Amino acid sequence: ALELVPFGIKPLLRRAAAYEALERYPLAYVDYKTALQVDCSVQAAHDGVNRMTKALQEKDGANWRQKLPPIPTVPVSAQTRWSVPSAGAPGANTPPATAPQGKPGRAAAGMERAQALKEEGNELVKKGNHKKAVEKYSESLKLSQECATYTNRALCYLTLKQYKEAAQDCTEALKLDSKNVKALYRRAQALKELKDYKSSIADIKSLLKTEPKNTAALKLLQELNRA
Repeated sequence: ALELVPFGIKPLLRRAAAYEALERYPLAYVDYKTALQVDCSVQAAHDGVNRMTKALQEKDGANWRQKLPPIPTVPVSAQTRWSVPSAGAPGANTPPATAPQGKPGRAAAGMERAQALKEEGNELVKKGNHKKAVEKYSESLKLSQECATYTNRALCYLTLKQYKEAAQDCTEALKLDSKNVKALYRRAQALKELKDYKSSIADIKSLLKTEPKNTAALKLLQELNRA
């Protein structure tokens, strides 16, 4: 869509939301910032930038900005195309002023609620209340299928010894991000408990292709080789 209409608000916001769900926060941040250059009044983009800033600060610390990909400069022509509809131009190329902000606004509200529920789940995990955390994560996943929420719920299921459910959640997370380290590691843990050693070893080997020095994975692989 962005190849056909560069700097379109809707595709920028939706791609940003997809990157966010995949935990590719630097790319999501760039898309949200680009959307704000096109139209600085889009609340979903402001909210997205705030969420990504927080996530990147937690992940990369004070130097998080140095690790960002370049943010494209939006030409003035693209800014005016969205904010000032041309009276003489055919409607096909100039969406009404409300169009870029309609559905993404509702989608963003759902994502914000999903994020809030996920964070409530995270707090419950810290307190050791894994059953209640599962409920929060489940509510969050009804609103937004996010990789991190699946892996977080999988961790709870592992703690609760619900190994089939843990493996299933990791599989769902891997559909969203096929190289997700947490999903591969936690599914390997669950499969080990289910005595499916062959599949567990396959997951650990996949993980080690991405992170060859992951100590937890190397330790689990040793345990599996002895099993």
